[in-house]
Amino acid sequence: MSERSARPEEATEPPTDRGGADRATETFVAHRNLLFTVAYEMLGSAADAEDVLQETWMRWVEVDAGIVRDPRAYLVRITTRQALMRLRALRRRKETYVGPWLPEPLLTAPDVAEDVELAEGVSMAMLLVLETLTPTERAVFVLREVFGLEYDEIAEAVGKNPVAIRQIAHRARNHVAARKPRGAVSQAENRAALLAFRRTVETGDLQSLLDLLAPDVVFLSDGGGLVQAALSPVVGAALVANLLTVGLGRIAGSASVQSAQVNGHAALIVRIGRQIEGVLAVRTEDGLITGLYFVRNPDKLSRLEQETALHR
Repeated sequence: MSERSARPEEATEPPTDRGGADRATETFVAHRNLLFTVAYEMLGSAADAEDVLQETWMRWVEVDAGIVRDPRAYLVRITTRQALMRLRALRRRKETYVGPWLPEPLLTAPDVAEDVELAEGVSMAMLLVLETLTPTERAVFVLREVFGLEYDEIAEAVGKNPVAIRQIAHRARNHVAARKPRGAVSQAENRAALLAFRRTVETGDLQSLLDLLAPDVVFLSDGGGLVQAALSPVVGAALVANLLTVGLGRIAGSASVQSAQVNGHAALIVRIGRQIEGVLAVRTEDGLITGLYFVRNPDKLSRLEQETALHR
């Protein structure tokens, strides 16, 4: 979070109404994981989601609790508005981003994977699809499809009338349906693909991995201009196989690979010594790898040392 003001749990200057401040803090903390999840799904960035929560907290403590009938809905509304403003700023920032932009990966607990809708919503593949929506479409889709809010609640959150929200939701659903994987994500297929990748790193034998590449596989690597990474998407089995042959050949034997739950799905954390070099997530369809996502930007790897709690 930003350090412009204290976090709820770190507040040091008690307001006049100590009891009211305590209740405000308790309410905020009770819903914090939900609010973080809303902000993260809208932004794809944990750092920016934390800043949104800080802005939400600053506004929440100024609210007269006596006029708030539903604190959860009120907090979601504040968070959504703050996330929308930050999302518009992020879109401008991403225009100058070096190479492909990938979401900030989160180490997540097993219970996230058990919530199918939540796991799909925070997956690398879905967050990339959401990047193709307008900010308002993304907010409406996330609030409706992932969190199940009613249209009138969403209308209050984004500042539009319910009729317009229904139209935006319909448009966003069609847009997402046309771009997301055709079938349900198979955790078993993802784990098999990642096992082949792990064997390649540990043994140098690429064949078992190359056999799993779909003809139209896409490889995206995010270095953010800070570390070496492909500066554009690599498309097609032959090109991706060549890239993996060169890249994995360099680290085979020196790297260690740790299986982990990242964004609700199986993934691999790659280390050289104690240093995290990156995290690899995959998308599979019909047993073949259709998407490889390798986040190497060091600014995006801090959330891989401890679990991040997500909640709907």
